[in-house]
Amino acid sequence: MVWYVFVVEAIVFAGLFTTILFATYHGDRIYSPECIHNYPPDIQEEYFKTHERVDVSYKSKKVVMAKSCGIILFTVILIICAKLAGAVTFWQGFAIAFGLMVWIGAYDTFFLDWLLFANMKMFRLEGTEHMDEAYHQKWFHLKGAIFPGLVFALIPAALVGLFISLMG
Repeated sequence: MVWYVFVVEAIVFAGLFTTILFATYHGDRIYSPECIHNYPPDIQEEYFKTHERVDVSYKSKKVVMAKSCGIILFTVILIICAKLAGAVTFWQGFAIAFGLMVWIGAYDTFFLDWLLFANMKMFRLEGTEHMDEAYHQKWFHLKGAIFPGLVFALIPAALVGLFISLMG
């Protein structure tokens, strides 16, 4: 494996992830179930006091669809990353993909969630603008990064390992 390629890929992956996030949380899309799902429960409750309640649970069809699309998109990106980094076996592909997923989980938690999400008004749901403390809930985001985040990371990592091994 070529380590400098892995580092460059991590930086590019963070840029792609940030672009996808900003595109997803832009305009009225911020009020979709798959976006509201990512907010702490107290913010969701406050929002639904003045807006139509929609299913934002993990069982919601829209949330499942968004997560499934994420797995597919990440798998495609990570297969490319694994090949560029020189992976040829299942475990090499798995390790590269899982490492990049752990990286993106840390980046998402410590930078996007703790700094941008907590402080940028564009991420505030209508009617929750006054809830500064709720938007700074570090433990909520860290818990999500650990579980289900690390479990979620296993899925594209295993798929990447499988595809890399099949590509030979």
